Amino acid sequence: MAFSPTALTFADAADVLQAGLQAIAGGETEIDLQHLQRFDSTAVVALLAWHRQAAGQGVPLRVANLPQGLESLAQVYGVASLIRH
Repeated sequence: MAFSPTALTFADAADVLQAGLQAIAGGETEIDLQHLQRFDSTAVVALLAWHRQAAGQGVPLRVANLPQGLESLAQVYGVASLIRH
């Protein structure tokens, strides 16, 4: 089952980031954002960190159900292509 956070804001970033990194270290290859209800620019940083973790393990990371608003934030920061892989 894919890792699927419900919130990813500055307030919960440390815990959610760590949970995602642990999921990836445990072999998870998909982040499903279908249930993501609250997010801010911190979510972009987390997605980049999760991709970096997966790349370091030599595995691709799929991001499913990327919210349009989060994709727009990533475009503003110029990293949209990095988080869609």
